[in-house]
Parts: sequence; structure tokens; C-alpha cells
Amino acid sequence: MKKTRILALIMMLVLCVGIFAACGAPATPPAADTTTPPADSGNAAPPAADTPAAPPADADSDWAYVSGNGKMVIGYTDYAPMNYFDDNGEFTGFDTEYALAICEKLGVEAEFVEINWDTKELELEGKTIDCIWNGLTITPEREAAMGITAPYVKNAQVIVVKADSGYASTADLIGKCLVAEVSSAGEMQIIGSADSEPNADLAQCDYVPVTKQTDCLSEVKAGTADAAVLDWTLASTMVGEGTDYADLMMIPNVELATEEYGIAFRQGSDIVDMVNAATLELVADGTLPALAEKYGLALAPAIAG
Repeated sequence: MKKTRILALIMMLVLCVGIFAACGAPATPPAADTTTPPADSGNAAPPAADTPAAPPADADSDWAYVSGNGKMVIGYTDYAPMNYFDDNGEFTGFDTEYALAICEKLGVEAEFVEINWDTKELELEGKTIDCIWNGLTITPEREAAMGITAPYVKNAQVIVVKADSGYASTADLIGKCLVAEVSSAGEMQIIGSADSEPNADLAQCDYVPVTKQTDCLSEVKAGTADAAVLDWTLASTMVGEGTDYADLMMIPNVELATEEYGIAFRQGSDIVDMVNAATLELVADGTLPALAEKYGLALAPAIAG
């Protein structure tokens, strides 16, 4: 009986040791599930797709193109007092300051690019520039090819000669050498256009086109041309006493044509109406009249009120 109890006790001890050993052993981690889940388990919601940006009201509009670039590329030629570099090398002028004010209102940067005046329409259509903002004379021919704003400045075509030349009329220039900027309103007075006849006297001159209006002044000053036909707005600030062309003058009381300037955009551009509206705001707050006074210009009746 005693042996039986001892044997039972031993069996119980062995059983307890086994249980304690099992409880103290570290657990083996479950094997990782390497099965690729199905694309759509039916339980989890799929990730939300990116919502595309809403397109502009008219994605093909000129304004959508310009505002999308964040800037308006402005074509100009060196032409005081509209766009030029002053004695300190600062780029300035009536059209320069006017364009900066308009671009600020529209919320885009103004970028100025010097162009060849003879190819201005090609550059505009090819989108190397977005507008021509440089004392552009409004003509029916240009209005048919481009979108042009309401007139903003008055101008006239005048004749510049050497002060001691003795020339006093267009008749005095018959047979003389005459220069004008190619494709300019001055050139139209000499050779005519699809919309206008040339001046009868100037049509009998020996005409030589040049690249820029300022080149006209250089030719007359150098004596390689007898006279130049160009804008009053330029001549009034660049010839005569106190200028670099003190020995030149405008023939008194001779205005070949009165005209007005506009800003040209691509044909059908919706920016034209936007600039017209912003211009009226600049007139109302005094900005544009102050610029006209600063640069010695006269605003066009359409906006002067």
C-alpha cells in the first residue's frame, strides 16, 4: 500500500513538471500571410480617386492661355515716350507704365519683349508675344487682322528735318530722300496702303524704309536722308533743344494725318474687353491722366471723357 502511494506521488510530480514546462516555453509566432489580397475584397472601401481640376470656363480663350502662363508677353520697340530706356538705363515709358498697371489689375506678370515691327503680326499669331503695346496706330486693315482695344492716345504723323534745311512743306521734299519705319503709319503716308492713298507730294520722294523710328532720326541727323515721317508722340520728345537731336525739328504746321493708338491682341481675343474695362478704371482713379501728363501725351476722346 505504501509503494502504491509513493508511485502515485511520483506520477503527479512528473505531470506537474510537464505542465510547468509547457507554460514557460516561448510561443512560436504565426507564419506571415503572404497571400496577395484580391483587388476588391468587398469589405474595405477602395481608395478615393484624385478629383481633376475644373477647366476654365472657356479653355480655348486667349485669357485662359495668358492667365495659365501667369504672364502677358508684351511686344514693343524702343520708342520714346511709349517704351524706352531712360538715361539711367531703366525701362520705362507711357505704354510701359500703362501695361504694368493693367497687368496688376488682371493679376498677371508683364513681360516685355523687343520685336521687329515689320513682323509684329506674325509674332502675335505665333504666340511669341501676347499683344503689341507700343503706340500702334489703329487702321481698318489692322482691325481686320487683330483684336484692338478702344483708342487710348491721340497722335499725328509729322515730318522731321534738319533745323537749317529750309524745308517748309511737303512740296519742298519732292525728289528728296525720305525715311520711315517699315510697316508704320509714317510709311503709309509715303507709299499708301490698302485703305488709304499716299500723300501726293511724298509719293514723289525717294523712299528708304528703316527698322525703327529712332533710326529715322539717326538718318536725318547723319545727312543720309533729307527728312523722316514719324509719330508726333516720338518727335515731340526726341527732337529740338535739350534733346540728343537738337539740330532737328518738325516742319511747323504740317500734320499729315491725325490718328489714335490701340493695343493689339490676337483676333477674337477676350482680353480686349478686359483691358478696355481696366483702362476705364485707370482713367476714373486718375492713373492714366497722370501718365499722359507725365509723358506729354493727349488721351483719346473715347476714354478722356
